[in-house]
This record gives sequence, C-alpha cells and structure tokens, in this order.
Amino acid sequence: MQIPIFTVDAFTSWSFSGNPAAVCLLENDLNEDLHQKIATEMNLSETAFVRKLHSMDDFTKSSCFGLRWFTPTNEVSLCGHATLAAAAVLFRIQKNTNSVLTFVTLSGELKARQAEDHIVLDLPLYVTYPQVFQEVKELIKAAVGDMVVQDLRYSPDTKKLLVRLSDAYERSVLEKLQVRAQDFLSAEKTGKVEGLILTLKGGSSGKHEGYDFYSRYFGPWNGVLEDPVTGSAHAVLGSYWSEQLGKKEMLAFQCSRRGGELKISLRNDGRVDIAGQIAIVLKGSLTF
Repeated sequence: MQIPIFTVDAFTSWSFSGNPAAVCLLENDLNEDLHQKIATEMNLSETAFVRKLHSMDDFTKSSCFGLRWFTPTNEVSLCGHATLAAAAVLFRIQKNTNSVLTFVTLSGELKARQAEDHIVLDLPLYVTYPQVFQEVKELIKAAVGDMVVQDLRYSPDTKKLLVRLSDAYERSVLEKLQVRAQDFLSAEKTGKVEGLILTLKGGSSGKHEGYDFYSRYFGPWNGVLEDPVTGSAHAVLGSYWSEQLGKKEMLAFQCSRRGGELKISLRNDGRVDIAGQIAIVLKGSLTF
C-alpha cells in the first residue's frame, strides 16, 4: 500500500524553520491503528491525515475533507500548524481550485483560505480564566524557576495553562530560558493541564519592534516536549492578549529554536483568524 505524504514547515517562509508537520492524503479509509503507527514513524509534533468524505470527492476539486491530527503518542482535538500544512498541500501541490477549504475535525468545521502569500485558518477562540498560583506552583517552579510571573490563566477548553512573565523581561530572556519539559509530568498535580504556554509582552523598540507578544509552548503530556510554533496555543493567546492590549489585530512570534510568525485577527463571531506562511520541504510516498 502507498500513501502520498508531504512535510511542510508551517508559520514560516523558510525551509527548516517554523513548525514541521507531515500530511498524508487518504483516498480510502485507513485501518484505525495505522494512523498512530504512521505518526510515530514520522516522529514530528503532528501528522495530519486528510481524507475524502465521499468516494467521488477529488483533492483538486472538492472543498470539504475530513482531517485528523496525531502526535507521536496520541490523537489531539486541534492542531493549527498541521491544519495550515494540510491546506498548503491541497492549495499548492494538489492545485485545489476552491478559494476556501473546509475541514471536518474533532473541533468542528475549520476553514482555510489563501490570502496573497499567507494561508488563513478560521479557528475557535478560547477564553482564559484566572488560575490560583498555589494549585500549580510546582509546575510553575519546574517551568520558570524563580522568574517573576505577572499573570496566570487557564483555558478549560484546551487544558492549557498560560504563564505570563513580567513585562520587565526582554524577549532574549524567554529565548534563552532552559526548560526541562519532561519534569512537568511529575510537577503537575491537578490533572487538568495538558499544555503549558509561556508568554511575554512584545517590545515597543529595538530590532524586534512590531511583535505584540512572544511565546513558547510545551506539551509533554502529548509526547511533545517543546512545539516550535503552535496555532492552537495562539487561539488561547489571541483571546488573552486581545483583552490585555485592547487590540483585535496582532502579530506574534513563537520563540522556539526554529521560530515562527503568526498574524492574529479576532472576528466578530467569536472565532479567530490565524495566518501564516509555509515552506514545502518533502514530497514522497509511504509504503507498507
């Protein structure tokens, strides 16, 4: 059996930066256990499976497809960068003729459209709520040591904990922070956290002027120690920073080693548009 497979670097225009995702195009249903086996074999933070919903569907002409995402250890309910990668394969490689694609997912229907040199994702916007420090103090200690935490929020819909560092810190502090994400598994005592976001307000001067906020994201609970650029985390960050900054249009940078840029636009319908560029780095076939 052969399956077309691609590797796409998302939220970047340069190869070997941004966040890589594998994308498989499924002509027919795949045995359930093979999804996880393939994702484990690819060993990227996410592998996306795009499937036809009807036998007569066509990757070039149809506008609606099924989409699932798997980390090396489990299936997840939402992944932004792998959705961006899936849309890129359909738009750029399959030359899909539709202006908007719809993906049927565990998070409902998600849409993707082309806008000049970006692909724009229509994602849910997730509200955050104040989090009591004492409940997660061991996890915070494991993540940032004695650094000053300015705000602490929790997103129950995504099970992500948002840790805002003091505005006194520069971007370089976040970039240089040494994090042992594997330690989070034993430090997290509440049982409700499945992802940790570190974030910092953007600077108004210097060489990085123009970014509204910065972040890093860690997900050892899903087999991903640090994710290079995380669309789903920005569906949380977008909600938080819009409230803090009083803005609906924002530019964000995720400060992983690979790094990536995201354009964020809050919509009036309670959702968020997250736009990014892509670089296609691999085309091939899985054979088994």
